[in-house]
Amino acid sequence: MAKKNMIQREIKREKLEKKYYLKRLAIKEQLKKTTSFAEKIELRQKLQEMPRNSAPVRSRNRCWLTGRSRGYYRDFGLSRHVFREMSHECLLPGVTKSSW
Repeated sequence: MAKKNMIQREIKREKLEKKYYLKRLAIKEQLKKTTSFAEKIELRQKLQEMPRNSAPVRSRNRCWLTGRSRGYYRDFGLSRHVFREMSHECLLPGVTKSSW
C-alpha cells in the first residue's frame, strides 16, 4: 500500500491539472501561432508562472487498489503484484496464465 500522502498528492495534481487545462491549452496554441521571439518568451514565462503540479507530465499512473506507482499495467489499472493475485483468483476476465 502506498503512503496516504502520496495518494493525496496525486489527487491534488489531478485537480490542478483539470483547473488549468484550458488556460495551458490556450497559451500553447498562441505559442504555435506566434513567430515573434519576444512574444514566445513572454508566453513561455506565463506557462512557467503556473503551478508546477498543473502540468499533465507530473501526474503518475497508480494502481487503483494499492496506490503503487511502479510496475503499473495500463490496460488494467493495476500494479503487477495485484494483477498477478487477481489473475490467479480468476477475477480478471480473459486473463489466463500462459504455459508451453
